[in-house]
Amino acid sequence: MKEEKIKKSKRGLFLRFVSYYKPHKTTFILDMLASLVFSLSGLFYPILTRQMLNEFIPEGMVKQIILFGVGLIGIYILRACMNYYISYCGHVMGVKMQAKMRSDLFDHLQKLPYSFYDNHETGQLMSRMTNDLFDVSELAHHGPENLFISSFMIVGSFVYLCTVNWILALIVFAFLPIIVLVSVKAQNDMNAAFDKSRQETGNINATLENSISGIRVTKAYANDAYEQNKFEKNNGAYVSWRSKAYKAMGRFSASMSFTTQICNAVVLIAGGLFCINGKLDYGDLAAFMLSISLFISPVENLLMFSEQLQDGITGFRRYTEIMDEKIEEDDENAKDIVKPAGHVRFEHVTFSYDGNSEVLKDINIDIPAGKIYAFVGSSGGGKTTLCHLIPKFYKLQQGMIYIDDAPISEISNRSLRKNIGIVQQDVFLFTGTFRENIAYGEVDATDEDIIKAAKRANIHDYIAGLPDGYDTQIGERGIKLSGGQKQRLSIARVFLKDPSILILDEATSALDNATELAVQKSLFDLCKGRTTLIVAHRLSTIKNADEIIVVEDGTIKERGTHEQLLKAGGSYKTLYEAQYKEYDEEAGGNEKA
Repeated sequence: MKEEKIKKSKRGLFLRFVSYYKPHKTTFILDMLASLVFSLSGLFYPILTRQMLNEFIPEGMVKQIILFGVGLIGIYILRACMNYYISYCGHVMGVKMQAKMRSDLFDHLQKLPYSFYDNHETGQLMSRMTNDLFDVSELAHHGPENLFISSFMIVGSFVYLCTVNWILALIVFAFLPIIVLVSVKAQNDMNAAFDKSRQETGNINATLENSISGIRVTKAYANDAYEQNKFEKNNGAYVSWRSKAYKAMGRFSASMSFTTQICNAVVLIAGGLFCINGKLDYGDLAAFMLSISLFISPVENLLMFSEQLQDGITGFRRYTEIMDEKIEEDDENAKDIVKPAGHVRFEHVTFSYDGNSEVLKDINIDIPAGKIYAFVGSSGGGKTTLCHLIPKFYKLQQGMIYIDDAPISEISNRSLRKNIGIVQQDVFLFTGTFRENIAYGEVDATDEDIIKAAKRANIHDYIAGLPDGYDTQIGERGIKLSGGQKQRLSIARVFLKDPSILILDEATSALDNATELAVQKSLFDLCKGRTTLIVAHRLSTIKNADEIIVVEDGTIKERGTHEQLLKAGGSYKTLYEAQYKEYDEEAGGNEKA
């Protein structure tokens, strides 16, 4: 039963791989025809050599020698043309197949849920997108070609060897099982080592991506030696496993070479004896010796092709592993919403990331449209998770969330997220210009709309004062900007998006007090007319919220206005007095949401 499943799995993998050839049928067929002509033409040299040595040279047939020589040159010209087509068009076909797979993979990655990215490193995904698919494209091109040419040459050359001397041909054929056994013995070691080295390549990419992204932190803490050691550990593991693979390949190559040379020696001795006994002409022996390589070389090519085959199969398997990950899908009855009022309601919502420990437990909240609700409490209490469930970043397990009385399960993901704006503590900005980053809120926005959004976010004056204005490059992840400028840019993006529901997840907690006060005005303007959920640690920033909800250990401990919660004398009052009373007195209590 298990073997049957493995067979079905391999068959399914093969059929999926073959499906990528369909758009390139014509190129593939022509490539195989070119390979056929290339293989056939390779047999002419020993055939002509045999006839020259046995007939034309002994009988002084100068004209025939010249004609056959010219004909051979013509055949080599044809082989060159076929080789050019195979090398050029075949590779282009492989690249196009690789591009299609990469496009499919990128599209699939866009549709995978948040939970997938919680468990997969960026560097590993990049490795599958680049290194793995390159190996797959090489297999796509060289695989059928090598199999076809080598198989044809093995059969064709063996038939020809039999026509020269069938006894010598059998001697050569007798070495074939030895060659195969040597290959099979090394194959298992190579397979395991190449598969492991592929994983280590992904680890190197992951470490590299992480280290380069955090290079400024590394420099700030003078931890370059620590990062180097981390990288060298993965790099060393890669070298170790790749070395094991090449050790197996070395044993294979040396054994193959030795076996081939022994075969040549045996044939030469036997052929010499046949010539002495008059059973073989000298021309036949010369042609036979030349033709042995036509039989042995494709066998070696097929066996040495195992590394590329293994790399390609491993790469395609890793590719399909991601392609088989379940994507986010709307329910069958899901519909688009255009511009909801923004009434949000949680009913008996319970949620767990791992299916065991509950992060949220029986949450019931009713947030009227246009109201500002704040969520406070210790880290890990479930505040951010609660907000992430609204745009369906994670699938609900128990209970339901409603938008304007419509269950979010009946709202399409795209239209729901189009109507929700999120401003987070860790602002992610794309490499590019101010214009491109603001326009991310609405990719079809006009310049007028972009400028209007920037003005509302209080960043227009800064951008307009730059030499290149809105076309100024902000650097990787906005490295050229201050924390406040990054946050204003993200706010401008949300202004342009103009959502009905707004989520502010620790939007100002990474800013200093002065910058926070400046950004708060932009946030307050952004909140106007929108249903707003604020996750905050700085309680002074949410004291004017319509309702404040204290979330602890996944449950609602307290709820009410700022004044009500202070009078209640519970957790909120303790947090407020311990953390923010002094700051609130200095700021004069003028901050607002």
